[in-house]
Amino acid sequence: MGGIRRDIREWWERGRAWGAAKPLVVDIGIALLVQGAMTMPFVVPRAAEAPPATWAAYGLSTLTVVPLVWRRPAPVAVLFAVLAANALYRLTVDGPGQPLPYTGLVVVYTIAALSSARKRLLTSGVLLVAVPVGVWLNTRSARELTFSLFVFAAAYVFGRLTDARQRANHVEAEQAAARERARIAREMHDILSHAVSLMIVQAEAGPVAVRAAPERAEAAFDAISATGRDAMAQLRHMLGVLRDGTDDTGGTAPREPQPGLAALPGLLDRVRGSGLDVVYRTVGDVGPVADEVGVTVFRVVQEALTNVVRHADARTVTVQLTCSGAELEVAVTDDGRGAQAVARRGGHGLVGIRERAAAHGGSAVAGPGADGHGFEVRVRIPLSAAAEVGS
Repeated sequence: MGGIRRDIREWWERGRAWGAAKPLVVDIGIALLVQGAMTMPFVVPRAAEAPPATWAAYGLSTLTVVPLVWRRPAPVAVLFAVLAANALYRLTVDGPGQPLPYTGLVVVYTIAALSSARKRLLTSGVLLVAVPVGVWLNTRSARELTFSLFVFAAAYVFGRLTDARQRANHVEAEQAAARERARIAREMHDILSHAVSLMIVQAEAGPVAVRAAPERAEAAFDAISATGRDAMAQLRHMLGVLRDGTDDTGGTAPREPQPGLAALPGLLDRVRGSGLDVVYRTVGDVGPVADEVGVTVFRVVQEALTNVVRHADARTVTVQLTCSGAELEVAVTDDGRGAQAVARRGGHGLVGIRERAAAHGGSAVAGPGADGHGFEVRVRIPLSAAAEVGS
């Protein structure tokens, strides 16, 4: 059932997008539909004493429908045109009546949904005059007057509800765009900050290594090259997704085209190339996790290690993943300057870590290590909540 509902929703969204791109075609279709409804009284069998269904009457009824084609660009003008055509029909021919004022209802709905408050107020005033006059020209009964006022009021209410829904959808779309911008900003920050920090460290160590240990200088330059290539590959992949939803090969790119748990060893190796001793260990059964969780863990570790390289002046950093079955915990702890570097670490990186954890219903804390020395970033992600986000 979920798949069927999803297919129906996708079909509906595609239809709405097509209609928004071709409004004139939609309006012509609506006019034809209304014309079909208004044709019924002319083709169904009629009582002998009923007014004749003549071609002249049918032509005038069609004249009331034609203005609907321009209902979006000039709804108020279309309303007056429809009222004039209906009055002409009533005054010049004695043709079949209609069970509902189809054309008037469509125009009132359009004005309520698309027009300004001033035009809506004008429409209300016109209808308060036109409806009683139309009833007087037809049956002059209180029953018809009550019914007519009710259906026109209903069309107006439906139009206002449509406008409210569209406004809500617009606000939701803006909020979604803001969340997407924040996500992209986090990804770009993590990729560039990590890569540039490692490249700076390696570049600064290069001249010293050239004089003292040429073999280490070659390794440093290799690390700079590898880090730069990795960053460029990730940026190209991400920009391809932003541009047209395709990857470098022309295939469809996934929404989260970023590395996960399997890429952690390569990340740690690149950081080790900067001279930092990186210890990696796992506790519990840290098996395969949802792609979204893998991306979050990778980015949390990447940002934490970037901060260590840039600010901590540390010699050793420990990355530990702990899985308790219901929760995955990520801890990155260094032996650097600790509290002295806390203020320097309060930028966008730690904010991004907290946002990533919160997106999965988790939490993130950062501060001095357990013994008061060094610095620690600790993130907890409930795996059940993460699974719901991924689904």
